[in-house]
Amino acid sequence: MATKLQRRTASLRKLHLLQTLNKPKSVKRSCSIINVLLHFYKLKVKLEEIQREYQNLLKNMRIPQEVKVEKINGEQFVVKVACNKGGDKLVSILEVFDELGLNVVQARVSCRHFFSMEAIIGVGQDQKTSDMKDITDAVLKAIDEEQSGEQEMLVT
Repeated sequence: MATKLQRRTASLRKLHLLQTLNKPKSVKRSCSIINVLLHFYKLKVKLEEIQREYQNLLKNMRIPQEVKVEKINGEQFVVKVACNKGGDKLVSILEVFDELGLNVVQARVSCRHFFSMEAIIGVGQDQKTSDMKDITDAVLKAIDEEQSGEQEMLVT
């Protein structure tokens, strides 16, 4: 008897909660449940629409190219790169480091919404000290070449 009463009380409590969610015009249980289901469906559709808009914004988002080089000690630099994702940007940047005789000590790369990289690089043993401006210009050139190559592929 007690369990039957507990179930009925729990059921009435849930029904009351459903009725507060949708402010029903009818007190029938079936109408309340249908109205709540309809409300949840509308919320689901609205959420899907917002997600589509968000994805479209991400696809069309353009961020400015940014390369920052800071000297941290004697022969080491921190290189920070941010630009639109796509192509082989990481490969191009690493090739530039190799051409300049720089060794990557540590790197962190992300391509979630745009390409970003933060790397600690050191000057190789047989290489003379590199200038921050030379590193910045070489990385910017690699990114520009990569993006112009992507645009040519899109046009053809």
